Formats: sequence, structure tokens, C-alpha cells
Amino acid sequence: MSLPLEGLAAIVTGAGRGLGRAEALELARLGAAVVVNDYGQPGRDGSGEASAGPAEEVAAEIRATGGTAVAHTGDVADFQQASALVELAVAEFGKLDILVNNAGILRDRMVFSMAEGEWDSVIRVHLKGHFNTVRFAAAHWRERSKAVGGPVYGRIVNTSSEAFLAGSAGQPNYAAAKGGIVGLTTSTALALAKYGVTANAICPRARTRMTEDVFAGLARPDDGLDPLAPEHVAPLVGYLASPAAARVNGQLLVVHGGMVAVVERPRIAAKFDSKQETFTYDELDALLTSHFAGRPAGETFGAAEVLGLKRA
Repeated sequence: MSLPLEGLAAIVTGAGRGLGRAEALELARLGAAVVVNDYGQPGRDGSGEASAGPAEEVAAEIRATGGTAVAHTGDVADFQQASALVELAVAEFGKLDILVNNAGILRDRMVFSMAEGEWDSVIRVHLKGHFNTVRFAAAHWRERSKAVGGPVYGRIVNTSSEAFLAGSAGQPNYAAAKGGIVGLTTSTALALAKYGVTANAICPRARTRMTEDVFAGLARPDDGLDPLAPEHVAPLVGYLASPAAARVNGQLLVVHGGMVAVVERPRIAAKFDSKQETFTYDELDALLTSHFAGRPAGETFGAAEVLGLKRA
């Protein structure tokens, strides 16, 4: 019996640790050949011993279990290095079938205290990093589709966040980047569908090196798998990368702790029509002020209730 991803080639960015590592290991377990991307060069570990670097360590871990993997240490937020990443997958495996974007950083601060560099760095790594790899993977699939005269196999899994869905007061840069990733994903899903490619986004909740301060107050269980373990997220990524998910496209899913929730697309809550050719201030005041007077205090477009989702 063949594995669901057997014969497919994948890229996972930010895969040296945490979520990306768990996702790369899961894709390999399901049969994919994997390019493990994580920014940084080989160096020395805490004891002073030479270290191959996190990307190569994960690639070696995959190879040790009989899988196929190579490491890439480039910066996906750099346009040319992202291009080289896709080229590496094609050179090593003959093609690219799966792209999982996970690389990211945090620079948390309230909006009134945030420095320009803290904004720019988070937008660069998350949003531009996602765009860069998607752009070159999309070009690869479009060219392949033209060559064969029909659809090819392509899967994109992008990483958004509940910070975008709920609105995270101390993370304006991160929430904005993650919201942008959802827009990038839905646009890409429509643009690439005719080539046989799907694009979906996940909002994972996991305890990683990047989020250790965020979840510092939540203790790890004495027994069993930590509800915030990245291993809860990886199976969904494996599924979205598989042939079974061919009809899942342009979707946003929340995943953590043994739970997956499909997020509904926005709906129109109310609609108002002007009784004249166009609205006046007074007419808008009469309509909108009374409408919002009846809404719960503090309610915004953000869906804070998503933060209460948990396994039943």
C-alpha cells in the first residue's frame, strides 16, 4: 500500500524547529521528499561543538528514518533566495508539488510603542516571505501545466494566526502580516485553481521557541502529549498536502490540541440604502448610530471567541 504523499516533493520553510520541523517530519512520514528550509548557517551548539544547523539536523533526521530530504539555509524573505529554494527542490527531486510556508518571527509591542523596524521586520519575514515562495512555486506549476496541456499537482499551505482572527492588542505587526497572508492565500487559490493547484491557510496554536513567552503561563501536562505540541498541527498539513484534499481550496482552518475548526467566510451583517442619490452625514448618523447602539460594547470585526476553541 502506497503512502499518500509518495512520489511528491515538498518544501517546508522555517522547518528547523517547532511547527515547521513537525510538519517536515510528517510530510516525510507520509512519503514526500522534503526540502527543509531554515534561515542560518552551520555553527556551534551550546557546548561549543560544531553544529550542522537546524535545517540540516532535521533533514538528517528524515534521512535516518529512510526518507529523502535536503537542507536549505536561505532567507525566504529575500526574493532571490526564495527563487533558489524552489530551484533546489526542482533540481533535487525533478519537480515541486507541495509548499508549506511556516517561517516567521515575533516583535511584539503595543501599536503606540512600536518602532518602524519592529513593524518592517515582521511584515518582511511573514508576509513577504510567504509571497516570495508562493510566487516562484506558482510560476513552476504554471510552466508545468502549459507543458502538459492541463492541470498538474500543486498544494500550498500557508500559516496565518488567531492573532489575525481575534485581534491581538500587543501584536499589530504580526496580526497585520497574518491577515495579509489570508488575502494572499485566497487570491492565490483563485488564480491557480485552473492549473490544478490548491492554496489554504491554517491558524495553528502551538508551543514553540517563537511563542514560548506567549504560552509561558500554561503548564505542560505531566502525562500525555502537550495540547500545545506542534505534533497536533502537522497531520492537518499532511492532509492538506495530499490528493484527498483536492476539493479543499481557499480555506482557513484553526488547528491545535486535537481539534480542527473550519472558519466561515465573512457574511454581511447589515445593509443600508440611501433614500437620496447619495448618503448625507445626517442620514448615516440616523442609520449607523442606532445600528451600533444595539450591538455589544467592545464588539469588533475580530472574532475573539476563536480563542476559546478547544477539543470537546
